[in-house]
Amino acid sequence: MILLGTIVNVISIIIGSVVGLFLTRIPEKYKETIMQGISLTVILMGLQMTFETNSIIIVLLSMLFGAILGELLRLEQLLNSFGYWIESKFANQSSDVNIAQAFVTASLLFIVGAMAILGALDSGLRGDHEILYTKSILDGFASFVLSATLGFGVILSIIPLAIYQGSIALLASKIEKVIPEAIFDALLVEMTAVGGLLILAIGFNLLKVTNIRVTNLLPSLLVVGILLYIQSFI
Repeated sequence: MILLGTIVNVISIIIGSVVGLFLTRIPEKYKETIMQGISLTVILMGLQMTFETNSIIIVLLSMLFGAILGELLRLEQLLNSFGYWIESKFANQSSDVNIAQAFVTASLLFIVGAMAILGALDSGLRGDHEILYTKSILDGFASFVLSATLGFGVILSIIPLAIYQGSIALLASKIEKVIPEAIFDALLVEMTAVGGLLILAIGFNLLKVTNIRVTNLLPSLLVVGILLYIQSFI
């Protein structure tokens, strides 16, 4: 079921938000330790995915050209600017700023990130929901904390999340029909490896060990397909 990962993600946010509404006081040390444990698990998943590669050269070149493209397009800056613009619109037009703030904050946290794209792609391409399951745990915990501090508006973020991730998964499921089987099989392997590196970077960022601009590395996933297509003619 292509949308299973997204459905689980939505349910986790609902549960986390509802629980958070009833528990408003959470010791900071508990939040920190739980998040560190989740971050280490994210790192492990990234390593497992990365080791699936059959061509380190493809992975290296994909990351290299993807990083250059991402920096040229300033993807991370554009996404952040878009988020601030949405937040300003809600703050100016909504009669309930608290709900608007909670909705925008949660939506940006759950949607604007590499795991949302990578997980939805993996669901659509391979029917593998592991990334979205892991994201569901992260989002469930985050929604629990956010709703405890910002209120009911957090739960409304499931609407844009379902549309966003669901659309990517459904579109990705159609790729197999237009790409030759040999290239498609290699694409799955190498895209998984490149995605693993991005997941690894997310894990390190969550631990606050690094501050990698993961969004600017997302074009690497597109570059994988281009390189494999070129390689098929060599």
